[in-house]
Amino acid sequence: MPRVVTEWLGDHVELPQDLTAERLAAALVRVGLEEEAVHAAKVTGPLVVGRVLEQTPEQQKNGKTINWCMVDVGPEHNDPALGGTGARGIVCGAHNFGVGDLVVVALPGTVLPGPFAIAARKTYGHVSDGMICSQRELGLGEDHDGIIVLPRLGFDEAGLKPGQDAIALLGLGDEVLEINVTPDRGYAFSYRGVAREFSHSTGARFTDRGLASNLEVPPPAATADGFVVEVEDVAPIHGVVGCDRFVTRIVRGIDPTVATPAWMKRRLEGSGMRSISLAVDVTNYVMLDLGQPLHAYDLDKVAAPIVVRRAAAGERLTTLDDVDRALDAEDLLITDSPEGVRASRVLGIAGVMGGASSEVSATTTAVLVEAAHFDPITVARSARRHKLPSEAAKRFERGVDPRLPAVAAQRVVDLLVEHGGGVADPAVSDLDETSEPAPVTVPLGLAARVAGVEYSREQVVGILEQIGCSVSPGPDQDSVVVSPPTWRPDLTERVALVEEVVRIAGYDQIPSVVPAAPGGRGLTAGQRMRRSVARSLAEAGLVETISYPFVGEADLDALGLPAGDSRRNALRLVNPLADDRPLLRTSLLVTLVETARRNVARGLPDVAVFEVGLVTLPDADAPAAPQLPVGIRPSDDELAALEVAVPPQPRHVAGVLTGRRDHAGWWGEGRTADWADALELARLVAERAGVAVTVEPDVETMPWHPGRCARLLAGGELVGHAGELHPKVVERTGLPKRSVAFELDLSALAAASSGEPVVAAPVSAFPAAKEDFAFVVDAGMPAEAVRAAVVAGAGDLLEDVTLFDVFTGEQLGEGKKSLAYAVRLRAADHTLTADEVRAARDGVVAAAAAIGAVLRG
Repeated sequence: MPRVVTEWLGDHVELPQDLTAERLAAALVRVGLEEEAVHAAKVTGPLVVGRVLEQTPEQQKNGKTINWCMVDVGPEHNDPALGGTGARGIVCGAHNFGVGDLVVVALPGTVLPGPFAIAARKTYGHVSDGMICSQRELGLGEDHDGIIVLPRLGFDEAGLKPGQDAIALLGLGDEVLEINVTPDRGYAFSYRGVAREFSHSTGARFTDRGLASNLEVPPPAATADGFVVEVEDVAPIHGVVGCDRFVTRIVRGIDPTVATPAWMKRRLEGSGMRSISLAVDVTNYVMLDLGQPLHAYDLDKVAAPIVVRRAAAGERLTTLDDVDRALDAEDLLITDSPEGVRASRVLGIAGVMGGASSEVSATTTAVLVEAAHFDPITVARSARRHKLPSEAAKRFERGVDPRLPAVAAQRVVDLLVEHGGGVADPAVSDLDETSEPAPVTVPLGLAARVAGVEYSREQVVGILEQIGCSVSPGPDQDSVVVSPPTWRPDLTERVALVEEVVRIAGYDQIPSVVPAAPGGRGLTAGQRMRRSVARSLAEAGLVETISYPFVGEADLDALGLPAGDSRRNALRLVNPLADDRPLLRTSLLVTLVETARRNVARGLPDVAVFEVGLVTLPDADAPAAPQLPVGIRPSDDELAALEVAVPPQPRHVAGVLTGRRDHAGWWGEGRTADWADALELARLVAERAGVAVTVEPDVETMPWHPGRCARLLAGGELVGHAGELHPKVVERTGLPKRSVAFELDLSALAAASSGEPVVAAPVSAFPAAKEDFAFVVDAGMPAEAVRAAVVAGAGDLLEDVTLFDVFTGEQLGEGKKSLAYAVRLRAADHTLTADEVRAARDGVVAAAAAIGAVLRG
């Protein structure tokens, strides 16, 4: 986010003398520029200019040599015991200064960045009454090799005197406001833009230094001998030429040893940019000031012509950050053709970052200044593709004023001539294919209809002209034709202009009216089902979580999904947030297992979590999504084609349990979660969905244990799984042994549900009859199959059936087990007779026998 140094802002707009960062923030908030943070002063207390009067080197026992210095810090700060005439004694370990030098002294009571409080203290056999400061100690940079000698930083020695306030001199007492700029207002990434907004908010007089008409000497026109520039973007990627303006200027005879002026360095660092060298600092300074990104090339390393073109296959570039990058066909490049090189050489990625081959160095004496206007979409895509969110790219991708390049280039030339001793070359090139913004017809009453506030014709026209628009009469007396300014590429529709009227007039004028809530139909059946499921799982002791739906091949491998599994057919994102997670999940367990693992890794072994969310199941036969136009509303047919191409996204619910289900305590030893808990929770979900499910064993579906997993079916259709996770899956994902999980398709359950509300069964006042059955069955027979037989055999009198014991032993025979069920029978209108109970019992035994279950004697 941009940082605003108040002093610098005053170059563009009149500021009140008592303006604080808080007041500046309040003024900007009124016009929609939100305060992000206020960065306090770096240094407080008595930081002053001092002159070194004596410097005595002293060798210490540890081999280090220190300097015992007597420093004149002005009459008001010198030793009071001597009437203000005695210099202060200070110990200093640096050696890059001498007697007579003007330095920066932190006196006792000063607080430096850190915070680091300065006090008089005894060291190396002396009482050091302050500290002589380096740049890093003051937060001005990383230079800690020596202390600051002010004339070497560009300060005029004649204007300095001992005792002078160094905080004001170095700009260390300034509060810096950091603001949040919305993407549609890229002009506010400059002092020019912020000053304009301050003027809109307060009425302060604003001078637009980005207009050539406001300059004392306007930029020169292009000359025939200007540095040749060609644009070869004959097949633009999205219908827009990548570069429609390119200005070059040349400055020769620059002294490469000249340092950046202290005032410029202070402003740059206050704005969050590091000082590098004069040529680079000047381009950065003008970019921050006006909003036009610029680039300086070493003229001796560049050959005409410069060609702006798209990248070719296999091209690479080492950028200024020393990273070798493979270029993409969509990248717009700045290239040249040096003598002896067959193919053109890449100088940089347009609007993003330059290359190392032509960068300005410590020996550069002549520079070629580039000020261009690039397509925002092209720059934005390149910046994201190469992960280079440079300061230039931030501005270009939000839209830069196409009328700025010549003005900004002239400003750079002037500063290099003034501070670098250079000479401006008369050769100028200006390739200009820009066009004026399209006019927009705006009904004068539209702002009132949108905001609910009456705005007069004069007010609407005045505000539009205030923000830089040209306003002329419209086709009728109730409308005007508005030509937006070149620095506002976002003003392409009448509603955008209406928003400007409302913003400048004041959002506080819009009344806060709570709309009346119309009578609705309440929640849909699907919404009620989802809430009921989530509430029931939470009541069962699970914690609801939310995870990102992005996964990678490694996540699918961890769950052991085989190559032909349909869950591996995942939708791949074109521009993923993370390169290692480019797919949309096809199962909630893929991301929920990671949530459980993270909790276990942080010392929580007993985890019970669930998630309700969407999965994406692409259809291989579905048509490809159409490439929709940019900047205009798609047609109805295009939107319909897009909707057809959107893959199904059913809603699932999944849960993972690790460790103990019931905790140990005085009441007992507790119990570890097992497959039965997962199955019971899955049944609970189906019950809340109002769907009867059948349970079958599943021995082949990953990531489940082949002997402790069940699949759930509704109406014969698979709706989910529940059980223990496969041991290899548990090992790969870092979960505790015997972890269990479930996952069900809520959308499928909703489709299987009748949608009718659940009707409560009447409670019978008559006594129940209880019968217990123990059946001997094959060891591989599912208990659910026997339970289903019991239910069918008991008939209408059955109220409840519960499996209460599973037994295996030698007396049953090899490969056999005993399943014991408790059956409760009851009639709604009478007490059951012995014959009714006997008939129900016989029916249960007969139904069990039909599936091979033998009543145990």
